Amino acid sequence: MPDSRAIQAAAKRVLAVEAAAVAALSEHIGADFERAVALVLACQGRVVVTGMGKSGLIARKIAATLSSTGSPAVFLHPAEALHGDLGMLVRGDVVIALSQSGETLELVNLLAPIQRLGIPTIALTGAPQSLLARTAEAHLDVSVPEEACPLGLAPTASTTAALAMGDALALAVAEQRGFSSRDFADLHPGGVLGKRLKPVEELMHTGDALPAVAPACAFADVVYEMSRKGFGMACVVEEGKLAGVISDGDLRRLFQAQGAKAVELAAREYMTRQPATIAPDLLAPAALHVMEARKITALPVVDGDGRLLGLVHLHDLWTTEMI
Repeated sequence: MPDSRAIQAAAKRVLAVEAAAVAALSEHIGADFERAVALVLACQGRVVVTGMGKSGLIARKIAATLSSTGSPAVFLHPAEALHGDLGMLVRGDVVIALSQSGETLELVNLLAPIQRLGIPTIALTGAPQSLLARTAEAHLDVSVPEEACPLGLAPTASTTAALAMGDALALAVAEQRGFSSRDFADLHPGGVLGKRLKPVEELMHTGDALPAVAPACAFADVVYEMSRKGFGMACVVEEGKLAGVISDGDLRRLFQAQGAKAVELAAREYMTRQPATIAPDLLAPAALHVMEARKITALPVVDGDGRLLGLVHLHDLWTTEMI
């Protein structure tokens, strides 16, 4: 029978070794890392990420992370490169080469053609004195004291460290670019993530669907507009700009305070001034955050001049699968 204690102990040891390997990378962040960031930022072409074996699998992930955070990147198989795929490389590109030993033959054989094209190289290796590390414009040290494999053979902690360093590079570059959540949304239009990152302007109700009344609107007309549009609130609009809002709760509180006299009041006399609003280019999660913080179910959408553009309701956010 399997030894449950041994199984759990093995798993915990692997996680501890790999966590320690990643934590130790902080000591390797310095001038070379800054040079690597500068090279990617200055890249006029694409970032070409390459590696053999397990390093190649990590290279594919790094290329994907770079691409999804604003730095166009592709994976180049080094063996295929030596048999025709070198045509993928052009001046203006930047190469990121991964090799734990720094001496992987297929990568070493790529150095001469890369240098002939004048393409700068960023090396991720566990051997700072290796040929790949010494010839690169920037070397990111991903050496680890031990592998998590009990035999010390299977790439485990070393590949985790390389992946983490790749993430650090990609996200440091993204931060320097000013890469925003809206930029991220533009690159992820599909699936659940794309739905969740929709801008408010794609979800809001506009035109005749908007519950809107004038500041001088009579009580009965306010109630009629709120009932007809079905959002549980009305926007008070003056010369196209949002002057305030009136909710179902505002009406209940008004009746409690004024009794029958409430029906004699104009909208401006009991509306909520300076209500919560949101800009059209903000994303759906931002609208949900405001609604939850203010305990409201509908949010007017206004431009920089305070003009009413639309209204987003909590029900609209259900389509984004956030709630």
